[in-house]
Formats: sequence, C-alpha cells, structure tokens
Amino acid sequence: MTRRSIGIIVNGVTGRMGYRQHLVRSLLALREQGGLELGDGTRIWPEPILVGRDETRLRAVAERHGLTDWTTDLAAALARDDAEIYFDAQVTQQREKAIRQAIDAGKHIYTEKPLAESSAAAWELVRAADAAGIRTGVVQDKLFLPGLRKLKRLIDGGFFGRILSVRGEFGYWVFEGDWQPAQRPSWNYRAEDGGGIVMDMFPHWQYVLEELFAPVRAVTCVAATHVPQRVDEAGRPYPATADDAAYGIFELDGGIVAALNSSWATRVHRDELVEFHVDGTEGSAVAGLRRCRVQHRAVTPKPVWNPDLPATEDFRAQWTEMPDNEEFDNGFKVQWEAFLRHVVTGSPFTWDFLAGARGVQLAELGLRSAREGRRVEVPELSR
Repeated sequence: MTRRSIGIIVNGVTGRMGYRQHLVRSLLALREQGGLELGDGTRIWPEPILVGRDETRLRAVAERHGLTDWTTDLAAALARDDAEIYFDAQVTQQREKAIRQAIDAGKHIYTEKPLAESSAAAWELVRAADAAGIRTGVVQDKLFLPGLRKLKRLIDGGFFGRILSVRGEFGYWVFEGDWQPAQRPSWNYRAEDGGGIVMDMFPHWQYVLEELFAPVRAVTCVAATHVPQRVDEAGRPYPATADDAAYGIFELDGGIVAALNSSWATRVHRDELVEFHVDGTEGSAVAGLRRCRVQHRAVTPKPVWNPDLPATEDFRAQWTEMPDNEEFDNGFKVQWEAFLRHVVTGSPFTWDFLAGARGVQLAELGLRSAREGRRVEVPELSR
C-alpha cells in the first residue's frame, strides 16, 4: 500500500465551521481511518497546514490535536511546494483576496461558500482559476445530508411523478447575546462585514434546488431584520444592519414552485432545523437533515375541512419513514473525499467555482428583489 501525502492549507481553522466540520470531522477523520483509499492500493494522506490570524488560538487548536504545522503567514504557506491545496473557511470579506493569492501560487482551491461577495467578483475568480489551470471546488454540503440523499433516491426512482412544488423551512432562534451568548458570530448580523442570511443561505438553496429539482429561473424575496440590536462577543451592543430572515419564492424550470423561508429569528416547531416538503402528482415527501417520510398517492387520506369540530386524525402518523439502506458519513467529509480524488486522479467533480458563482448570483438577485420589491429573473450562468 502506498501513502500519497497531500499538503492542505486550512485557512480559518479557528472558526466554527473551519474547525469542527473541516478539520476535525473531515481531514482528521480521514487520518483516523488510515487515509482515503483510491482502489489501486494508494491512500491519500491529508497533511493539514493550519493558518489563521490569531496566534494564541491557532496554537491551541494545533496542540489540541497533536499538530505542529501552523502559521499566521499565509504567503509563506502558499510558497511551500508541499502544499498542493488551499482551503478557505474565513469570513466572506477575507475570502476573495486570499483565493486570488492561492490562484497566483498555482494551488488547487477548495472553499466554503459564498465564493465571493458579488457575482461579478465570483465570475472573475472562475476566469482566473480557469486561466491558471487549477482544480477548484466549493462546499455544497447540504447535498450530502442523509435526508436529502434519501430525497434524491425518491426523485431518481420516479416516486413523485410530476413534481409540483417544494416548501422549505430553515432556521432557529439565535440569542441576541445579552442574557445568553449568541450561537453565531456577530459579523453575521453586520452588512458592512459581509453578514446577512440571504448571502448565507441562498447559495445553499441554489444548489439544492438545481441538483435535486431544476434550475432556478426567477426569484422573489422579502428580506427582514427582525432583531435590530444585538450584543457582540465582548458584551458590546451593536446595531444589526444585515437581514436575519428571508422569505423567498423560486420559480424553477418545468413549472415547479419552491417557497423557502430562512430565519435566525424563529423558534423551532418541526422535527429538524431544516425541512423540505415536496409534493408531486404521485406522492409527497418531507425530508430533513437525516429523516425522510413519504406518502404515496395510493395511501393518501381524504381530509375534509370542518373547523367546527376538533381534529381527530394524527396527520403525521399517516406518513411512512424511509429506511436508511446505507451508512451515511459526515457530509463535509464525503465532499472532501470527492475533491481529494478529483485533485489526485482527475475524477469528475461538478461543484467547482462556476457552481459557487451561481450561488452568489442567486443571493445577489434575491437581495435585489427584496430591495426593489419585485420578481427578478435569473440569467443562465455558464462558461
């Protein structure tokens, strides 16, 4: 068996996503399982090179996991010949500059979304990466959730017949930070720092809708800042200038209509933090992070509207739980594996910078719709 070491610059590793999902649950998890097997006796062995701006926090992360390769000097890390991949999990405002540096250094690049703060900037990154001949990828983790993989199984099997509509609910109450600490960093609520739920969630909705159902052709969005003041990590009150909720209607090819609500100012009364309800002529399904329940046309009950009597039916009990039928690994890790194979072997990887640019485009058009109070068409974005 041959070990193929691959140096990976992990920038933003002290942040929540960079640390928990990408370092611990993906790259270090791959090392714990002995590397990523390619099928020809070769195992890819990730060698993380940790990069961040806070030396104290960076050193603490490295020591916690027995890692010794870390630096606050991104340029020095990019200059290393043994570093083949650059990964970015920084705040959005820092991302474009760092990715351009990585392109200039000739590194393959994998990044969290959004790819950039505007579709014009994202498109420039697509062009620059293409010109440099490097391999690129953007995190699209929702596609690898067990619940959505089960939903994809239903779609591929023709369960729904003709799909009519999709209704999605995402969100939870993020504490204001005064009497309980917030679960999200304060920059998420400042527009001047690149915050806002539209730019955070619409890139997700773009790839979920396109990959599972059909491309988005138009968007109508209402964005709101429901909580106007919050308290930051240092206990200082600050005005929330970014949207913390977005209510979107997405028109897809084939006449499918998707209505997706995203909110950091809602209390959860559903089984999972995100759920998609899909209706078709032959059946319906409700898919979440892990679960997926179905109701086929042949067993659909016949409800009758009568507000004068209390409901006696247990509507939830009329749905059937889909079996797992396989073991589901961490979604971030699964996509990391696909990208590493792509870099080493050239195997297909469709979630590149262009896919990321489409997500930024939809977020940008969603914000335009909210600002102008109208329906906005989504032009096709392709090479």
